[in-house]
Amino acid sequence: MRSPACCAGVKYIPMPDTSAAPFFALAAGEPSGDVLAAPLLAALAVRWPGMRAAGIGGAHMAEQGFEAWEPVEKLSVRGYLEVLPRLPALLRLRWGVGTRLLAEKPELFIGVDAPDFNFALEERLRNAGIKTLHYVSPSFWAWRPEKLLRLRRAADHVLCLFPFEPELLREAGINATYIGHPLAQSIPMEPDRAAARAALGLPQEGRVLALLPGSRAAEVQHLGRRFFQAAQHLLQSGAVTQLVLPAVPHLFARVQALADEMLDKAERERLLLVQGRAQEALAACDVTLIASGTATLEAALMKRPMVIAYAMPAASYWLMRRRRQLPWVGLPNILCAPRHWLQRPPDVPAHQWADAPDAPFAVPELLQHAATPEALAAVVQHWLDNSDEAAALRARFTELHHELRRDSALLSADAIQTLIQR
Repeated sequence: MRSPACCAGVKYIPMPDTSAAPFFALAAGEPSGDVLAAPLLAALAVRWPGMRAAGIGGAHMAEQGFEAWEPVEKLSVRGYLEVLPRLPALLRLRWGVGTRLLAEKPELFIGVDAPDFNFALEERLRNAGIKTLHYVSPSFWAWRPEKLLRLRRAADHVLCLFPFEPELLREAGINATYIGHPLAQSIPMEPDRAAARAALGLPQEGRVLALLPGSRAAEVQHLGRRFFQAAQHLLQSGAVTQLVLPAVPHLFARVQALADEMLDKAERERLLLVQGRAQEALAACDVTLIASGTATLEAALMKRPMVIAYAMPAASYWLMRRRRQLPWVGLPNILCAPRHWLQRPPDVPAHQWADAPDAPFAVPELLQHAATPEALAAVVQHWLDNSDEAAALRARFTELHHELRRDSALLSADAIQTLIQR
């Protein structure tokens, strides 16, 4: 199996394993899960040469020899109401994959994120005697704490990306291992802005704004126009001179059409629209306007100032707000917060804790109606005008990078070997 750049951190020499090459089944439900699963597959292939891996996955997993029965895009949907039209197809897909796995009996099923899809599949397989592992821990500490009950029924073991998670899971009776975040290992501690600009064909001089409106069609629909309008304000004022937007491949045509609709000819010439290459775009930029999600962690590891935004249909947002357990939605804010903020005191209602006015924010978040083009542009302008604040943020993000940098591939393979031999 080949090892792409994203898996370059797999450097260890494993202990020889003389057992027969196992069959691992995986289901990744998002483009971010596809990225996370690729180095895990590379590590498993080193530990068990000749092993087979199949299930639901994407291009990064395929590069590791993964046999995709279904593409990851079939599961890429977010929102409480947005999923309803696709629910029958998703249920048929889950049942079909589960039935095939019960027939083929993998040594281990690994559900990669996507808890709403994977938990029921894991529970069905586990009840049939197939060992299950969930990678990664769901954000029960941020919203939907009831997921802990489902996770305990679904998974024999959980791989955690963040250091505070295993203790919280063990308190709930769930076995877990902290493995660090693979992105912290693959992203260099000091990203090379000049090299990234050269690779993308961007000018070395001038201020570059990276626009990352999300990896789902619904995210692009609700944030794309606002991001382009904010960028217009910044281009017209001269605050930035160049835009770069790394669109996920399956949404490239949609983003391109939106850019052509929103920007005039002169503004369009200032936009570099590329397929993928998000990390290069973040390395090249001075500041990023970014949708809440895994990409915000990439931006933090790139040490870039950012403005986090999110918007969705009003009914979905109302439901999400009712479930929030923390004052933030963005990973950089959650990971940089003092640890006591991650555990709500039992005498404080969830809505009061989530709306606490004194909650510390490392980077600004503009959600729903607050995410107006004018407000987004103003906060980007603030980062560009305040170099001392930007430098302090880079220092904090460097500390975070060190906290998250572990040999994730080795730790994951060790945990999996212990589980399947148990």
